Amino acid sequence: MSGGIPLRKRLLVRLLIASVLIALCSVAATAWLAVETTTRALREEQGQDLADDMAILARLSGYAATHPDWKGVEPTVRALATRTGRRIALTTTDRTPLADSAPHGGPLPPSAAATIDPLHTDTYTQRGAQLGGIDPRAVGPFLLPAADRARLDVLAEKRQNCFRRHGVDATVRRTPGGRPVVTDSDATDGPGFTPTECADGRLNTPTPTEQKALDALAWRARTCLSHHGLDPATPLFPLFDPTDMSLGTRLVVAKYAKSGGPAKAKKAQECADSARRAQLDPYVAPVAELFLGGGDRTEPRFVMSPANKAKIVGAAGLVLAVTVAVTAVVATRLVRPLRALTEAARQPPELHVRVPVTTRDETGLLAVAFNALTERRERLEAQRKAMVSDIAHELRSPLTNIRGWLEVARDGLVDPDPALLASLHDEALVLQRIIDDLQDLAAADAGTLRLHREPLRARDLLDQVAAAHRVAADTAGVALRVRADDEPWLDADPVRMRQALGNLVCNALRHTPAGGTVTVAARPDGDEVVLDVTDTGCGIDPADLPHVFDRFWRAEKSRSRRTGGSGLGLAIVRHLAAAHGGTVTAVSEPGSGSVFSLRLPAAPPPQEGRVTSPSGRSE
Repeated sequence: MSGGIPLRKRLLVRLLIASVLIALCSVAATAWLAVETTTRALREEQGQDLADDMAILARLSGYAATHPDWKGVEPTVRALATRTGRRIALTTTDRTPLADSAPHGGPLPPSAAATIDPLHTDTYTQRGAQLGGIDPRAVGPFLLPAADRARLDVLAEKRQNCFRRHGVDATVRRTPGGRPVVTDSDATDGPGFTPTECADGRLNTPTPTEQKALDALAWRARTCLSHHGLDPATPLFPLFDPTDMSLGTRLVVAKYAKSGGPAKAKKAQECADSARRAQLDPYVAPVAELFLGGGDRTEPRFVMSPANKAKIVGAAGLVLAVTVAVTAVVATRLVRPLRALTEAARQPPELHVRVPVTTRDETGLLAVAFNALTERRERLEAQRKAMVSDIAHELRSPLTNIRGWLEVARDGLVDPDPALLASLHDEALVLQRIIDDLQDLAAADAGTLRLHREPLRARDLLDQVAAAHRVAADTAGVALRVRADDEPWLDADPVRMRQALGNLVCNALRHTPAGGTVTVAARPDGDEVVLDVTDTGCGIDPADLPHVFDRFWRAEKSRSRRTGGSGLGLAIVRHLAAAHGGTVTAVSEPGSGSVFSLRLPAAPPPQEGRVTSPSGRSE
């Protein structure tokens, strides 16, 4: 069989080539990884990554100070990892992962490199240091909206121009809250010298947003102030200093320092800081642990000695030899069942050849799947032949009756009276019903079954089906009942749904003796609506239950098409349910009746103003 396959395309040769390449790459990767790991260890021991670590901490602290959670931190972590060559991982305090630059995670270092808590650690004020206090980037409700920023920018530009007219070189910087500040270029903290003409106070006046946040902060601190015996009515912020990045916490002791001395001023400061942290807590991310690991960047290079080169070459040769040997054995065992599958696939289809299953690996599963496919094909072929025979039988019976009565009438043996014409009409109706059912099944099989969906109340559907079959139920002496719960709605084709539910009701009436009951019910079940048709008939044998939805199947083989139907009704129900995205099931026990359940997706009630007509159409 393999004689016609070129050598380079044979599976065994391809596996051998692939194994050799993999072995070479493995050896090279192992050598590179050893050099990389050693270089990384040396660089970390020398403290070369300290600056990167502090930059990572400052960047992530800034993210925590300006975001209420860690949901969108993954791109920032990956960008920092790419730039620094470090593995960066963030976890909660109980080590639940938040973000990790490693593709597949992995074990974390035994201890965290730092704790990210912008409410207690300041990594912004002094570069490369961790200070106690609130990170100035955590502004929370003090963040100015765009309109306030635009107005303050105009005032800042006017003040800057005023400074320049008086010979003062001033610059405009922006605080984390978005407020512009005019600063003397020679001053290190605050605006420095301010000409009297420029000190109009307009730029330093709190905006409504800032004043609202300051008032809320003072309100939060009043309980703490009262607890320490301080007057909560005393203003916490008698002045407003826009150059203070922490928004006034350095001014909190102004009044208390004069009235109560340093002790009260300290207590007031503590109350203000506590209230400030409580105020900012919804605006900053929760406390997180930062873990830093090794990266993939290498600057130093090692010179390999001849002895080490010889060891690597020897190890590589040994790995290649073992790889080729193992691959040859494995490939031979792999190719053998594939050849058997190819031979079986080349046999004539009418033979339905199976292949032996000799292994339990993927090849064995392929053989099992091939045998299952062969069995399905054989079963479908048998079903096709049986279906053709059944269709011929179902069509032959009414046609034979019609032809016989017409020939008798033509020969004058009987008169074409109304009774004879009614009988011929009944036979034509039976023939038409069989053809319509076959046409519906053909459309469902071809995927051309057209549905006209609209909002449909389940209760209306049940009432319509019950009304259509009320006469047949009364004639058979069977009680037909309707029950619906919670007014569920469907998004369905009302005509097709009446056809499906009507087939189930007809089937139930046909198999329920006089004095029995057929109940049609609707109930919600999660995101679905279940339509149940329950009868108190003779039930279905467990061996026959899996076949009730097969075409031309009848529980009692002795039934004719008049007493047992055409055998297509339940098959049509199954296809209509599938077309609506639902399912149909049957549960039955002999002597206890049967329950046929249509399970369909539920739909919300239509908007007010849409009325459902008696036909099921919404107007």
